[in-house]
Amino acid sequence: MNKQKIYNIDMGVKNVEDRFDAAVKVTWLGLIINSGLTLLKIIAGILGRSSAMLADGIHSLSDFFTDIIVLIGFHFVRKPADKTHDYGHGKFETLIATIIGLILFFAGGNLLICGIRNIVKVTNGYILFKPGIFALYAAVISIVFKEWLYRYTIKVGKKIKSNAIIANAIHHRSDMISSVGAFFGIGGAIFFGEKWRVLDPIAAVLVSFIILKAAISILLGSVNELLEVSLSEDMENKILQVIRNTPSVRKPHNMKTRKIGNDIAIDVHIKVDNNLNVVQAHDIATMVEINIKEEFGDKTFISIHIEPFEE
Repeated sequence: MNKQKIYNIDMGVKNVEDRFDAAVKVTWLGLIINSGLTLLKIIAGILGRSSAMLADGIHSLSDFFTDIIVLIGFHFVRKPADKTHDYGHGKFETLIATIIGLILFFAGGNLLICGIRNIVKVTNGYILFKPGIFALYAAVISIVFKEWLYRYTIKVGKKIKSNAIIANAIHHRSDMISSVGAFFGIGGAIFFGEKWRVLDPIAAVLVSFIILKAAISILLGSVNELLEVSLSEDMENKILQVIRNTPSVRKPHNMKTRKIGNDIAIDVHIKVDNNLNVVQAHDIATMVEINIKEEFGDKTFISIHIEPFEE
């Protein structure tokens, strides 16, 4: 049994439609949970007078919008190749991940600025309000739900090999971490006295750094795909090995690779015995294509140029 078939059986993703259905299902789940948590945390931040919880609520609001973006994006991703998109619509998936990264980046930057402003106020003698216990409870609820949502989403993302879903999972994890920071900041501000209320905006600043780190990681990977950076050296070596293992293939060379969303495109030259006729040479190229698709998926785009080989 080839590796692609093993993947399909193990992961439960039998075809393209199953993959998209799994992506949409996990995103809808995230959308429902995020809408509830966003409302809870913003109310808790306002009523509890906690800048850390309010910042965490804004982060959850960005989660809510990215879920919507993912749902819209996958509507285009699932479309087959057409006259205007010969290579399909896989790049929409990369675009989704890029948008998520940008939203995370601006959300983190905004939290950083707000947190620093409050810290400066404290250094100038301003006394912050004591956060309410409701804000602390909201942080605990968020930690539990967001960690579970991260684990479920990252599992689905890896199964269906979707960068957009994985990016969304990272967004969930960054939200969970921000809730942890808010929890300690709010807890310290509540239980350690008036002088320690500065822990609340300090927690907001620390949370912003976590969000910015996640955003930059997502953006770097997505931008590389949009700029059509070649596949990794290890991946290209695996492709060349598959080609070399195909009978009658001599000296594969001049290979070019790139990613198209979840799929890959390969352009390669191979040499075959110059005594073969056109049909025989074509059969060898077809076998190379079959072997590559068995290893890397049926939606792999392959272009093979045949050259004569002389001893």
